[in-house]
Amino acid sequence: MTTSPPELLRAPYRLGPMPMQRHMITVDEQTVRAPRERIFAIAKDVLSWPKHLAHYNDVTFRHRARDGGGLVEMSADRPFGGPMNWPTWWLSEMTVDESMPNIRFKHVQGITKGMEVEWQFLRRDDPDVTHVRIVHAWDGPWWPLIGRIAAMAVIGPVFVSGIASRTLAGLARAAEART
Repeated sequence: MTTSPPELLRAPYRLGPMPMQRHMITVDEQTVRAPRERIFAIAKDVLSWPKHLAHYNDVTFRHRARDGGGLVEMSADRPFGGPMNWPTWWLSEMTVDESMPNIRFKHVQGITKGMEVEWQFLRRDDPDVTHVRIVHAWDGPWWPLIGRIAAMAVIGPVFVSGIASRTLAGLARAAEART
């Protein structure tokens, strides 16, 4: 991977706190048997996600930011068993907060435009155990009459959580496999 000189990196996006007053909220979480620093490092390295995750097809940065985020394009499949996969694509603004630590995304293109995502990495009593929580908040697509219903009944639980839970499980396996 080549990196841009610091003077060519853009300022980090300012996504602010998660807007939890949205109609659709999904939460996927898992306890990871790895130190917080390890799972956080793997999760923020989104360019490597396709190496760890069979359902991710491609991740590319259109623009990089000084905080490790930027404008990131992602595509993944929602597996439905056997050869049946539903391809998905989105473009997100991404921020990385090393001090929390957390990772934030805001979808700016794709069917999930306007969706906000937060990856939280919570310490446990054991320094080798981390609780990871992924929160998605969204009002749904701008489809007259059925947008919010589609988001809450199908898109959130079937697609968003279906992909996020697999992503979290795969990155957890990668973190737990490292010694």
